[in-house]
Amino acid sequence: MVRFGVDLGGTKIELIALERDGKEVFRKRLPTPREYQATLNTITGLVHEAESVLGVMGSVGVGIPGVISPFTGLVKNANSTWINGQPLDRDLSELLNREVRVANDANCFAVSEATDGVAAGKGLVFGVILGTGCGGGIAINGRVHGGGNGIGGEWGHNPLPWMTKDEHQSTQCFCGNHDCIETYISGTGFVRDYNLHGKKVTSGVEIMSRYHDGEPLAQEVFTRYLDRLARALAHLINVLDPDAIVLGGGMSNVDEIYKQLPELLPHYVLGRECKTPVLKNEFGCSSGVRGAAWLWAKSEG
Repeated sequence: MVRFGVDLGGTKIELIALERDGKEVFRKRLPTPREYQATLNTITGLVHEAESVLGVMGSVGVGIPGVISPFTGLVKNANSTWINGQPLDRDLSELLNREVRVANDANCFAVSEATDGVAAGKGLVFGVILGTGCGGGIAINGRVHGGGNGIGGEWGHNPLPWMTKDEHQSTQCFCGNHDCIETYISGTGFVRDYNLHGKKVTSGVEIMSRYHDGEPLAQEVFTRYLDRLARALAHLINVLDPDAIVLGGGMSNVDEIYKQLPELLPHYVLGRECKTPVLKNEFGCSSGVRGAAWLWAKSEG
């Protein structure tokens, strides 16, 4: 059985086809039309094209930057705002004449890495996206855990734990609250912290280049970033105690995180001991679209 995964992003819609063993047999991306019906048409067109090329029908999973409300059946919390308030899964199911499963893109990332990625075989996997924002997703035995409200994994919109005096009420998040984890440990938050101290950069890559050159400010800001990341993940470990944490997004490419973070986590985890593996993703920017395909588990076909 072929599994089709679709990643619905703000700028592109990507489709991948995976065979049962995870082998990729088709991939294509198109620009995202910023209108609902055109988005439906683009997704269905990609599925039909892939099926024509491969000569086989398949299951369809879609990752979105939001969730389907378990109460209304409509999309909510999506920064691709034109899909909010729409019955996306139902409309796609009708157009494609089969059940279509839709999940948050961070949950898809977690499912991908738990199925055949770096955390394959782990029971409870927490996936963290450290990019422009900060997303989180939960996979239990390779399946999405969305939760009763459909927001399972949204730990980035809790307050940063154990805030210092200088951190308290220092940031405002788009969600309307202050001091969300996202505002500190996203790539955007990393750059913001550096730029608050008189020098200007546009990316975390620039900061890490200056860090390796020995610049004191870059070293100070990265040290602070690591401590904040350790506090945020320790809070998560105290609640879920996952078998593995997998990092994605731009900041996941900073190798120093994996060297230094394990030494910091025990300072904040209850009992002052922690061996939770914090892992770099296996599939990079492809993890989300692969996870959408794996919304249909191997056992289902």
